[in-house]
Amino acid sequence: MASIAESKAETKLMDEFQKLLLAHRVAFGQERCFRRFVALTMAMVFCFGRRTITQMLLTLGLTDTDHSAMYRLFSRKRFKEEVLWRCLFAETLQHVGEDALYVVGTDATQIPRSGWHIAGVGWLKSAKSPAFKPGIHAAQRFVHGCWLTPMVNGFSRAIPLRFVPAFTEKAKRGDEEPCKEWEAGLKYVRWVRKEMDAVRPGQRILWLADGGYDNVELWKAMPAQTIGAMRTAKNRALFAYLPELERRGNRKYGEKKPSPAEYMKQWRDGTHKADIKVRGVVRKLRYRVEGPVVRKGAPDVPLFLVVVSGQEYKKGKRSKDRRPTAYLVSAQWKEGKWALPVEPELLLAWLWQRWEMEVAHREMKSSLGVGEQQCWNPRSAKVTVQWSAWVYAILVLSGYRAWQLSPGPAPAAKWSPRPRRWSFNTLWRTFRHELWLTPDYRPLWTPTRGNWLDTEAKISLLWNAVTGAVRV
Repeated sequence: MASIAESKAETKLMDEFQKLLLAHRVAFGQERCFRRFVALTMAMVFCFGRRTITQMLLTLGLTDTDHSAMYRLFSRKRFKEEVLWRCLFAETLQHVGEDALYVVGTDATQIPRSGWHIAGVGWLKSAKSPAFKPGIHAAQRFVHGCWLTPMVNGFSRAIPLRFVPAFTEKAKRGDEEPCKEWEAGLKYVRWVRKEMDAVRPGQRILWLADGGYDNVELWKAMPAQTIGAMRTAKNRALFAYLPELERRGNRKYGEKKPSPAEYMKQWRDGTHKADIKVRGVVRKLRYRVEGPVVRKGAPDVPLFLVVVSGQEYKKGKRSKDRRPTAYLVSAQWKEGKWALPVEPELLLAWLWQRWEMEVAHREMKSSLGVGEQQCWNPRSAKVTVQWSAWVYAILVLSGYRAWQLSPGPAPAAKWSPRPRRWSFNTLWRTFRHELWLTPDYRPLWTPTRGNWLDTEAKISLLWNAVTGAVRV
């Protein structure tokens, strides 16, 4: 009985993973389609090669069966992609209180392709080319919309909630209409707002984005109860907000304000200091808040300008230099005036967490192989990328439920240092270890024990005996 209880305690991560898989059953009409979906999801975790459909079938041991049903799972509407993400969104609400901010972020990512017949493929700026000589490559563009887990000791995790296609105008046409990056980001935030209003109408959403989303039309279409915090250009033209009662004739704007670059040179007056904890390290920042201001073309959308000073610090033998940055933040009507909707220190801490989206991109592409599935149907070329991102999301959410943001399990090797938080490699390795501990897998493998020197000697003697018998 003790061994059974011990094995259950050691498979907590796999138990959370199975619960999340069952929570998404409603997205499938047929049971057999759901079972195939679960099988491919498990193969995504335990595949050691490229994560093509055929390679994952080899991982499952399905070498003598018809593989066309697995391809039809993506080329035809065997499951509802939006319902799949809706179930995931509902699971994330368990970790955010009704009075807390629900923090989301958006950032574009590219899936490199080699064929021009694939839907959504177009010329995009290559991230592999050097900065002094930028180049282009053929790729699909998606907008990664994520949820950021509540911060603990300056740590957070970016868990994908949607992968919205943002194919360019000149890309290969498919079943998706081309759209700009900020339009896809706005589509994602509207979807989150719609799902939130269905269960928690009054909860506020904080949306973090980079300068590509600082668009006049986007600010004008911002959903209610949604706070936008986006990086802006240093030469952005800003004006003082002019209330409607003070407008005369065609005058819609107040006096012209200094540009963010000019504010970056004025650190003596109107600045504040803040100690922000980021990934376990305290960063000393200076910032200033100006507003309410408006952008030209959106006189009815009051905003606040937040300028953050740069930093120079060393990380080991390397030194890093962060230049001053400017952000535009949605204003909120409070106590008869426009005010910053979030405390400046909390806002600065969340703005630092935008880097978690870049970490998620690296883990999804380099470790999990998002976009490696060779499915060229107009639908499957898009859906397989979204499905791979969904697999990454439930893997990370399972790890978050099992370990929160702690260092996680102890390292397998005694010489490995204990990290400040668990990594995706630790998560992946623990998934495989816990599956091998289940009763169905235990007869198939034997763990290495402490007396491996004696075991090696016995195996050598046995091998010599077998070789001698063959020669006789």
